[in-house]
Amino acid sequence: MNSYNFLIVEDEDLAARKLKKMVADVAPELNCLYTSDSIENTIQWLDNTMEYPDLIFMDIELADGQSFEIFSRTEIKSPVIFTTAYDEFALKAFKVNSIDYLLKPIKKEDLESAISKWKEYFLQNNNQETQSANIEKLIESLMLQQTGEKYRNRFLVKQGHKLIPVATEDISYFYTEDKVVFIKTKANSRFIIDFTLDELENILDPEHFYRANRQFILNTSCVREIHSWFNGKLKVSVEPKPEEEVIISREKASEFKMWMGE
Repeated sequence: MNSYNFLIVEDEDLAARKLKKMVADVAPELNCLYTSDSIENTIQWLDNTMEYPDLIFMDIELADGQSFEIFSRTEIKSPVIFTTAYDEFALKAFKVNSIDYLLKPIKKEDLESAISKWKEYFLQNNNQETQSANIEKLIESLMLQQTGEKYRNRFLVKQGHKLIPVATEDISYFYTEDKVVFIKTKANSRFIIDFTLDELENILDPEHFYRANRQFILNTSCVREIHSWFNGKLKVSVEPKPEEEVIISREKASEFKMWMGE
């Protein structure tokens, strides 16, 4: 039987000890490398360990903040199973994004199921890339729920091996290129984002963002000039200047001008 290592991130000593014992009972092939009780301690350990864990059990609420901060400050190379006391409404984000979670108090059968899923998806299929994208969506979804806001006001994007937040007010437009969706910021930075334009259209504030066509969603602040174009279409000059021209169809021209304040 192959052996694997795991890390526990949990600030309650009793809960950490119970989880460690429960894992030993249901999956004896798993060995606990370390138990961390804070964001700072976790980051320090991950950045310096010589033996990276195969799996991480991570509580969301820690004494020094939410464990999501760990993802923005260091690279997480392991699959993560979150432990949480969130209510059922918040847990929808986990289900939608296929991220495993354990609801406290942790039940043996739930732990067995989570470990089985880890073995199936990550040991057999090596789905770490999928998890990274899903964790970004999960964090964003929970952040949105916690603020009680109806529309997205920030996105987490990859910068090297880290995740950084980008406020929607700093975004000029979203666009597609070769079936990949990008953010273009007012500072002319470009980031890949794991959303379709259709998804973005539903989570962005329509007062500030407009679906110009199949390629672009524009922020009002990026529009510099609007020109009449062929057959009743509009050509929109935006900053930073994109490689493709932004054309509004004849059918949407009146609606776009109203959106811009006509």
